[in-house]
Amino acid sequence: MTAVAETVLDAKTEPRPIDEAFLASVLSGLSKRQKTIESKYFYDARGSQLFDAITDLDEYYLTRAETALLKEQSAEIATLIGTGATLVEFGSGSSVKTRILLDALAALRLYVPIDISGEHLDAAAKQVAADFSLPVIPLHADYTSRFTLPHQVSRDRLVGFFPGSTIGNFEPDEAAAFLDRVRSLLGPAARLLVGADLQKDPARLEAAYDDAQGVTAAFNLNLLVRINRELGGDFSLEAFRHKALYNAEEGRVEMHLVSLADQSLSLGGRQIDFTAGETIHTENSYKYSLESFRELAQRGGWRSEAAWTDPEGLFSFHALIAE
Repeated sequence: MTAVAETVLDAKTEPRPIDEAFLASVLSGLSKRQKTIESKYFYDARGSQLFDAITDLDEYYLTRAETALLKEQSAEIATLIGTGATLVEFGSGSSVKTRILLDALAALRLYVPIDISGEHLDAAAKQVAADFSLPVIPLHADYTSRFTLPHQVSRDRLVGFFPGSTIGNFEPDEAAAFLDRVRSLLGPAARLLVGADLQKDPARLEAAYDDAQGVTAAFNLNLLVRINRELGGDFSLEAFRHKALYNAEEGRVEMHLVSLADQSLSLGGRQIDFTAGETIHTENSYKYSLESFRELAQRGGWRSEAAWTDPEGLFSFHALIAE
């Protein structure tokens, strides 16, 4: 495990008041036959730091391929969007890839980054505002749920930005429903820019989600660290290991936490039992073809305006317009 992963996992923080919605979600997921934890809970401040480290890994081709695509096609994207738009980013994180668009877009009216990790969001928003002399209104929200945009945001010329292949973390029906909510949020004639990972050799996919340095493992295990800290859980990190696999039938990479022994844990006044080898399913990452993603977008009320891929055919980026 890298120094980054070890430092983040070993960091000590003060306990916080229990988030009842978070607790209810975790208890519900751990009560299922196939135990689950929603992947949106990866992104506390520690998880966001670890994910940033993942994007720099040799095995993690996604960020490099998408970044190169955005740089290559930014002028064409800017022409599609035109001047005076407001950019709304879903799951903005550090806003690294956003900077490529901000460099290319002419006379952008406003940037609205949305993220569930408030501390990480505010720091990135301040830096973007300073670097680009641009009005920035950060919105701390769970973008997978219904929410409203700040009152300062005009519904004229809204452009959504959803990079990083995060769309693949949704089940296909959930992805279509999410795209439909985004369409309703942004309004008629809005545009949406989306990154989507492409189908490829399973060995390359599995390596991208189980790197040799153990950063992705630390990212996955940080879910348990967060549950212990915020919900009063008693998970032992040494009793679980990270596992990533490609499910060919479903066309997705799955991440799991595997129990290494029979064990019983306590959470929210309830006992959670594990058998050796039992897993907690923490994330899916669906992989698409260009055509299957266009079909998904259409189900969500969007029409494909343009699509680009890198020379190796690893990744795709799509410009959509609301129907």
